[in-house]
Amino acid sequence: MKYKWPLMQNSISFMDRMRLARFILTTDRFTRGEKVEEFERTWSKWLGAKYSLNVTSGSTANFLLVASIIDKFNVKKGNYALMPASTWPTNVNPVIQFGLNPIFCDINLRDFSFDIESLEGISSQYDIRMVFVTHLLGYAAANHCYRKIFPDAIIIDDVCEAHGCLSFPDGKKVGADSLGATFSFYFGHHMSTIEGGMISTCDEELYDLMKMKGAHGMSRHSKNADFYALQHPDIDRQFLFPTDGYNFRSNELMAVLGLSQLKRLDESIAIRRSNYARFCNLLEKYESYFYPLDSAPGNSSFCLPFVCKTRTVRNRLVSLFAAYGIEYRPIVGGNLLRQPYLTGYKLSRPVGKEQEKSNVDILHDNGLYIGNNQFVGNSEFKLLENLLDLL
Repeated sequence: MKYKWPLMQNSISFMDRMRLARFILTTDRFTRGEKVEEFERTWSKWLGAKYSLNVTSGSTANFLLVASIIDKFNVKKGNYALMPASTWPTNVNPVIQFGLNPIFCDINLRDFSFDIESLEGISSQYDIRMVFVTHLLGYAAANHCYRKIFPDAIIIDDVCEAHGCLSFPDGKKVGADSLGATFSFYFGHHMSTIEGGMISTCDEELYDLMKMKGAHGMSRHSKNADFYALQHPDIDRQFLFPTDGYNFRSNELMAVLGLSQLKRLDESIAIRRSNYARFCNLLEKYESYFYPLDSAPGNSSFCLPFVCKTRTVRNRLVSLFAAYGIEYRPIVGGNLLRQPYLTGYKLSRPVGKEQEKSNVDILHDNGLYIGNNQFVGNSEFKLLENLLDLL
């Protein structure tokens, strides 16, 4: 079906392709090399981070970050890792795969991050070792609150669909001073390298460890290569493995696309942000149908979300989307604990509220979103206004 309003559009422009074609015709190096390193430096400068590592996807960025956090901070199997009940599965999967104990927290319905009341209950029940924050749909989560509730926990950030959102109260880009923050460059995100992702960190030792782990665990990717060689003189330093690892290395082609698109990323974010503000103003006319959304100006809107107050409204909205040619999706995976592979886990609820419907179930049953990007403009909003008048 050809949608009048598709969920996503290709951010790779004709000029991006021309730069890529010129590069392909004038180089004989395609695997990780100078362009990847340039992309990492340029991304760090744009974000305000100390170090960045370009990898194959946002999902492998999550996996590599968790693996490296576990090693560096001696996190043990069975330790508790906190995460929201609505996030992308590849945030949850490495936690389970490495033998940690995931604790799932309810969300709030304004920015879809942790529900603070639920967090306070969890802090009294569990010794949380790691908090994996998701900055969902372009909203900046309230990390400053989470640090107060879990002062001894390791806090890391998934910013995969929130490039350039601004943290409160300092106004920095989210991920700038994070211990570890992941980003995705998949099709339809704020910028695209076809596949691809980035990990940014303020910790040099963690960065060095991730460089090794992301390249099979080889010491030659470490700034401490000489040290490892002296420690193990019986092993040829060209193939010396101080740690386990994987092949998550990016390539020069993706880096060329990333460098080209990074030049206009701020402009794209500004358009998304403006569209989102217009969307929030529009929804105020229909407050009897929808829950209010966070209207903080520092968002980096990934999409335009609706959380309907009833299932009837949601069903009517879906019918109108179909009639008007508007593509939609449920909000991420809804309540992940209702997904088949996670049915053995449960949501941690505040005492006395176990029988109330959780916010994440409201999201699961009544939430959906439509596309927002730098190509959405007046014609799309006029279409949306006409549609909402029919509810």
